[in-house]
Amino acid sequence: MQKDKQIIHMDQDAFFVSVELRKNPKLIGKPVIVGGNSDRGVVTSCSYEARKFGIHAAMPGRTAKLLCPEAIFLKGNIDEYSKASHEITEIIAQRVPLFEKASIDEHYIDMTGMDRFFGCMKFASELRQTIIREMKLPISFGLSVNKTVAKVVTNECKPNGEREIPFPEVRPFLNPLSVHKIPGIGQVTYRKLSEMGVRKIETLAEIPQELMFKILGEHGLSLWQKAHGIDLSPVVPYRERKSIGTQTTFENDSMDINKMKAILTGMVTNLTFELRSQEKLTACITVTIRYANFETVTQQARIPYTALDSFLITKAHDLFKKLYSKRMLLRLIGVKLSHLVSGFEQIGLYHTSEVEYGLYQAMDKVRQSYGVESVVKACIVNKPQKDDNGKVIKYNPRKKQVEGNKEEERKKSRIRTFINSDVSSVNKPTDS
Repeated sequence: MQKDKQIIHMDQDAFFVSVELRKNPKLIGKPVIVGGNSDRGVVTSCSYEARKFGIHAAMPGRTAKLLCPEAIFLKGNIDEYSKASHEITEIIAQRVPLFEKASIDEHYIDMTGMDRFFGCMKFASELRQTIIREMKLPISFGLSVNKTVAKVVTNECKPNGEREIPFPEVRPFLNPLSVHKIPGIGQVTYRKLSEMGVRKIETLAEIPQELMFKILGEHGLSLWQKAHGIDLSPVVPYRERKSIGTQTTFENDSMDINKMKAILTGMVTNLTFELRSQEKLTACITVTIRYANFETVTQQARIPYTALDSFLITKAHDLFKKLYSKRMLLRLIGVKLSHLVSGFEQIGLYHTSEVEYGLYQAMDKVRQSYGVESVVKACIVNKPQKDDNGKVIKYNPRKKQVEGNKEEERKKSRIRTFINSDVSSVNKPTDS
């Protein structure tokens, strides 16, 4: 039964800013903003002092400066934020039976059934104090019957607070709140509900299910359930080994370094597209090679949470350089991205410009419409064919079709690859 559930939602308070304040206590009490320091930058995180001026995450930096000219803008350091996130996760993992890492700065904990041994509120409060003491970072939590209500409770008791809402108090707690407090309601949905006169959760809960479905489809039904305090989604166990990966076996063994780097580039590009499509970030990259004598070696590196091509491609090349110590032929190469969490890129924290990140988004849209190989990096495409005089042979679709028919008669099945003609198989990214 949902009423018997004991779900804790723990969320760091202004996480990136808090890490910066820990490093420089002189900034405490001042309007501090991480990100948004360039004309085209956006606010990644801001202190509660800055929020009093109406500043919030994802706001253009230029607007934030107009709202609060005295705000202190910091570039930020994603390496430090990722390290702090890992350390907090380790503290939680050592003390709870089941938890889910929902993002870089929030966790869900399922304590159902544990109240027979000790009070869940007492346990959660002690865990929070442990994190504050060991990490010197503020954190808030909400305890209730499911993930949705627990998250709303956390948001209502921030900053640096804790609160429990048992089953009988769920509806009285939710009813007076604004509908935008429900997780999953964005600006578009909020605007649509406001136009209908629906501004409070209580009003949303009174709308018939059929009407909500007619207006917003399945999303409408989900919001209706949340307005009633219903959420059956389980706490998904956090597994460090959750990963996606790909590998390639060569038809002919090779020791062409440039070709290996091109293949790695293509692999990472496909995997990062997969990450962004699933709204995931990775914190670990592993490169595997297999020599012609079947000796297999791997090298991995822990990295800041990211899903950016350029950063991961550079890391993959660095790992390959460390791995390939023997001047021997290779028969296989592979890449794996692990320690995945849900989340989005924070522009400006990965030494990546807004223009470059915009390019990734544009390429992803093309791939989603025309296939993953519709946009690839130039270094992984075969060089154009040239005639005896060194001139590039122009593409002739009619000639290509005739040659293709002849080839089909000669060989029924032919494995296609966009990397090199001597690659016999390329495994698609798979979850493991």
